[in-house]
Amino acid sequence: MQRKSDRLGNEPVFRLLMKLSIPSVIGMAVQAMYNVVDSIYVGHVSTKALSALSLAFPIQLVLIAVSVGIGVGATSLISRTLGKGDNQRANLSADHVMVLILFFSLVIAIIGFFFSHRLVGIFTEDPELLKMGGEYIRIIMVGSIAMFVPMISNGILRGEGNTFVPMLVMIIGAVLNIAIDPFLIFGIGPFPEMGVQGAAFATVISRAIGGIFVLFILFSERNEIKLNLREFKPDFSILADIFRVGAPAMMMQLLASVMLSGANLILAEISVTAVAVLGVYFRLQSFILMPVFGLGQGVMPIAGYNYGYKNPIRIKQVLLYGSLAATLVTFIGFFLFQIFPEPLLRLFNGNSEFIATGVPALKRISISFLFIGPTIIAANMFQSLGKGMPSLVISLLRTIVVLLPAMYLLSRNYGLDAAWFAFPISEVATFLMANIWLFVILKKSFAEMEQERSGKTAELKENFVTKQAD
Repeated sequence: MQRKSDRLGNEPVFRLLMKLSIPSVIGMAVQAMYNVVDSIYVGHVSTKALSALSLAFPIQLVLIAVSVGIGVGATSLISRTLGKGDNQRANLSADHVMVLILFFSLVIAIIGFFFSHRLVGIFTEDPELLKMGGEYIRIIMVGSIAMFVPMISNGILRGEGNTFVPMLVMIIGAVLNIAIDPFLIFGIGPFPEMGVQGAAFATVISRAIGGIFVLFILFSERNEIKLNLREFKPDFSILADIFRVGAPAMMMQLLASVMLSGANLILAEISVTAVAVLGVYFRLQSFILMPVFGLGQGVMPIAGYNYGYKNPIRIKQVLLYGSLAATLVTFIGFFLFQIFPEPLLRLFNGNSEFIATGVPALKRISISFLFIGPTIIAANMFQSLGKGMPSLVISLLRTIVVLLPAMYLLSRNYGLDAAWFAFPISEVATFLMANIWLFVILKKSFAEMEQERSGKTAELKENFVTKQAD
């Protein structure tokens, strides 16, 4: 009986990549639209409200880090396990992922309830920013299970080659969020005017509805992966396998939080408006990078399955197609940011200081788009092969080792406008290291596959000769 996941090893690679990627690209594009629209609504409350959201964003990235880490670990493990034909271990892996969701949801909720204002206080002493940012992130952290369930559960579905349902989940969450936001932020109709808190409640409510939908799919009989939490028994080898790939992916996201926190601290000494500009940039860039991440979600199960199946030709093909498509997307983003920086900024706030600070920032930072596409696909390739450490080291290079020191030195010696060049500088260094490292790992892996294939061929010939002689 043919399994649904068998198409990962049979269908033409380009067509399969498009089938798997397009739903992820659509879902993530809608998700990016939510991030932007959410900030547009808050930006029309006040510039300070936008700055408060930017200060809370590094803390929110920690939640995203947990989701991405466990989700990537699940996708990698399940796709590789299915490639080996071990459905039972794939099912057990999914059970462990669901237990991890419950555990991290509880931990984050407790921390958020008691320490949210102290966390925001790391970045500012402004009472108004502290109040708005603390209230926002408390709601998000206490309701973290609403984020964890849809984001992490999607990793299970992607591991079996299902990217359509994750697309629907992201669309449901984002569309509902955009629809609910104005009612709770501005107090339309019977709803109270809640400002930044309203944005947080809208996020939790919409994500919870998306989570209910994905759980319904996961526990349905038609799903290839079968969950059985009633008979759950912890298997530390499965947890180790999930976190071997997932922990570096989690750390990569945490490094993004550290990077943004550090950048906020550097910029806050120069201008609070610059902090708001950086927050807006990260939301705008998601329009460009989310589709690339969507491509990566298509690359991972194909590469992981064929790594388990020992098929180097298909691994090479998916790497080539994924890298070319990612480069095309990021080049389009580069030209958009170069040609339309002011209209993009005015979507959020028309303040003259905000525009004057933001236009050179977008033009300079977006130079990094020329290099970032293949780097993201390379990180996905490492993860699909079960090698999470290279992705972590490369992320450390990008966010901490190069970017923050470069931003600090450029801002102190040449001013704010020069500080934005730290982003393309770090991306060039990352691009070179990631692709050289991937080449070395793939060359070694392909040689091992060829040696194993030659050994099996020789064994078959020997058995055939023996049978003929008998």
